[in-house]
Amino acid sequence: MTTTDQPSPRAHADGVAQAGGDVIPLRQATRAWFAISWQTFGGPAGQIAVMQRALVEDKRWIGQQRFNHALSYCMLLPGPEAQQLAIYTGWLLNGTRGGLVAGTLFVLPGVLALLALSALYVAFGSTAAVTGVFAGLAPAVVAIVAQAVTRVARRSLTHPLLVALAAASFAALALFSVPFPVVIAAAAVAGWLIGRYKPEALKPPNGHGEDGGAPPLIPDDALHHERPSRRRTLRILVIGLLLWAVPVVAVALLTGTGSVFTTQGAFFSGTALVTFGGAYAVLAYVAQQAVQTYGWLTPKEMVSGLALAETTPGPLIMVVQFVAFLGAYRDPGTLDPWAAALLGALLTTWVTFVPCFLFIFLGAPHIERLRGNRRISAALTGITAAVVGVIANLALYFAEHALFADVDEKAFGPVALALPDLGTVRPAALAITVIAALLIFRFRWSVLRALGVCAVLGLGAALAGLPGI
Repeated sequence: MTTTDQPSPRAHADGVAQAGGDVIPLRQATRAWFAISWQTFGGPAGQIAVMQRALVEDKRWIGQQRFNHALSYCMLLPGPEAQQLAIYTGWLLNGTRGGLVAGTLFVLPGVLALLALSALYVAFGSTAAVTGVFAGLAPAVVAIVAQAVTRVARRSLTHPLLVALAAASFAALALFSVPFPVVIAAAAVAGWLIGRYKPEALKPPNGHGEDGGAPPLIPDDALHHERPSRRRTLRILVIGLLLWAVPVVAVALLTGTGSVFTTQGAFFSGTALVTFGGAYAVLAYVAQQAVQTYGWLTPKEMVSGLALAETTPGPLIMVVQFVAFLGAYRDPGTLDPWAAALLGALLTTWVTFVPCFLFIFLGAPHIERLRGNRRISAALTGITAAVVGVIANLALYFAEHALFADVDEKAFGPVALALPDLGTVRPAALAITVIAALLIFRFRWSVLRALGVCAVLGLGAALAGLPGI
């Protein structure tokens, strides 16, 4: 049964924010984002699933089409699309301060968790017990993501042409290794063509409460009150670029242009601009540079950092914090190694995520107005359909790596398949996945409650030395 969390009411009936920028009280929104932030496991697929369930289905704060429109824009940007979607939705609900709260809380638990795990890794070289907790969460996310794919598909793929577009996007990514930007560009063109020659395929279902729930607080056809302007764009651009660059310039002046901090700040500022298609699209390059060029860590340590980032809340690109932590600890300059590690990790986190706020605050008012442009709207609807295929592909990737120790790449002409080695199945992870699926699908437990049970199971399996953790 779906529950609602309707605010009191400082919002207009049409869902347009008041002059103060709040559709709902900021305190209420902050509590919701705080709860969401501790459930953001499983990469983009799991994170989008959590927001879909909390904001669209349970609280009814935003309509499905509005959510899809925002997600389509975020998929076009470099950086973690799930965090950008949180910023966009926070901006819709509470203006700029809402976007800042949502985006910051979205990554904060992951920052704190990975800092603690990085410190344990450096101090003891082993994080078995803590990793066991998170290892219990990873297979649980497989069930959560499976639920997300079905729910998003059911609400977004309202015509057979959109279903075909989603399937084609999944096949392009999973079977032919087509670059993510090419898939998104092709989906936009396909959406435009569908809108031109078969516009009825893009019409959303009638009504907002097709599942029997209350209508959303922000309807699909409402416009945000904040209008784009040259003055606003210039102000945000200047402030954003200063906030992004000043810490890097400061460490360059204080520690020298050749210090590890300056190098990390400049390098990860660059990677923040090229992470199209999610973290996986850029992690190979980051690993190569961090290991071979800069020598910040070893290949084995890079794999360990990726595993820690996979099983902590927040975007997977958070692994760069682990990379910076180890690199700065081993080359601290005149600083204490622990202080250097903390500085390197926080600086890297800053330059990685600040651009996300800049992209959303600059573009969101324009994207809101483009919802009335039929051609642009059709292109974005095509991207939305492709996003279902993208989430399904990410879900498959995550399931394979969560449930199997080895996944081999097999090529059959133009087809490239990632096939798990069935002999390397993780029994404990598989068992926890089955339990999580029963809790979520059969007993309809909340995500947070199911994750808590699975974390305890993972810890117990790790302490008992069971295989598959």
